[in-house]
Amino acid sequence: MEEDRKSASRNTKQKGEILRVIRDAKGPLSVKEIHDISKKSIQNIGIATVYRSVNHLLESGLIHEIQLPGESSRFEISHLDHHHHFHCKICDRVFDVEICPFPMENLPKGFSLDSHEIILYGVCSECNNSTK
Repeated sequence: MEEDRKSASRNTKQKGEILRVIRDAKGPLSVKEIHDISKKSIQNIGIATVYRSVNHLLESGLIHEIQLPGESSRFEISHLDHHHHFHCKICDRVFDVEICPFPMENLPKGFSLDSHEIILYGVCSECNNSTK
């Protein structure tokens, strides 16, 4: 029991940095992306620490998991306004898209919608500019 309490409070600096990285991102990040960005501030942070911290942040409800078909999980801050995602097929980054093109009032009669997710696939502006 004491060990569980210690591990929950351990790595506060690392957890704080990981949460900051996720919060500052322009879209959901993979564990590898979180690790790469976190290493800029905490050089000796290990990938296992990132996994543990992400799991802790998931359990606490501060972040949530985004699952893209055929991809590893990505994570973003919880309680964002409704949005969708754009997955760049060149750089593999995922970006938030703040619009929702699906008109909810056009559902078939009698249908009740709980949630939806739209994933757009293409090439981001940075990759488009680098190919010109």
